[in-house]
Amino acid sequence: MIRLTIRQMQYFESLAETLHFGRAAAGCGVTQPALSAQISEMEAQLGLRLFERGAGGVALTAEAQALRPRIERILAELRDLESEARRERQVLEGRFRLGVIPTVAPYLLPELLPRLKQRFPHLQLEIREAVTGTLLEETGSGRLDGMIAAEPLDDPRLVHEILFRDPFHLAVPEDEAERIAPPVAQESMALERLMLLDEGHCMRGQALDICGKVKPVAMESFGATSLTTLLHMVAHGMGVTLIPQLARASVQMLPSVRVLPFVDPGPSRTIILAWRRTNPRQADFAALCAIARDAQRSLAAAAAA
Repeated sequence: MIRLTIRQMQYFESLAETLHFGRAAAGCGVTQPALSAQISEMEAQLGLRLFERGAGGVALTAEAQALRPRIERILAELRDLESEARRERQVLEGRFRLGVIPTVAPYLLPELLPRLKQRFPHLQLEIREAVTGTLLEETGSGRLDGMIAAEPLDDPRLVHEILFRDPFHLAVPEDEAERIAPPVAQESMALERLMLLDEGHCMRGQALDICGKVKPVAMESFGATSLTTLLHMVAHGMGVTLIPQLARASVQMLPSVRVLPFVDPGPSRTIILAWRRTNPRQADFAALCAIARDAQRSLAAAAAA
């Protein structure tokens, strides 16, 4: 009879995520030999080879890849059960794993994290920055408790709450700002030089939607994995890019970049907090929504000053 333990499944989940025995063991709070022994025992009980171990590192076998979603679902249900059993605890207390997309994290978190630390001193917050597709999978499987991203999200496992509307602006080189003549129409020829984030970033699709009738020609030549990189490219006259209102205060510190508004009604994105339907931590999500909105209002005030 196969008798897998919760501990073995937790170790499997950690190793499948990190693909490194040392990091997996550290994440589980055990020694590497202890984790390795449990993984070997799990393989023996299942009669399967789950991980390929070699000089090049660790890789999941096809059998492990097939098994991984089922183990993640089991562990997610167990975590939800534990949360339900601890409803007596205070709001936002204990471990909370939050995912945030890269075009939100660097701008919202500096305002959000100090507020959370001050108001919820017993919160053990873990932050995961990744693109939307990765966060969807990890939130849906239970590896994250919640995620902050932009609409739309198409995953029946999740529900969400709108946090705020985040208008877009156009960042242009300082010496080109007068020629572009704000406010900028979505049909402006200036958008032909629009530089985009790489594939996988939701802002790439949003940027293309905003372009209207203008096809960006720069997108074939340029791409970046971060908005910060794009802004430095703008500062050196390589093109223009979209920036969300959240990032405006940071952009204003770049002397060679000018931020221009769009013609009303301007384009925007909607930022949301999403979580699994089965997650019982409703009070936590409500509190997190409220404090995230407060952080955004502070950023908007700083950008307007």
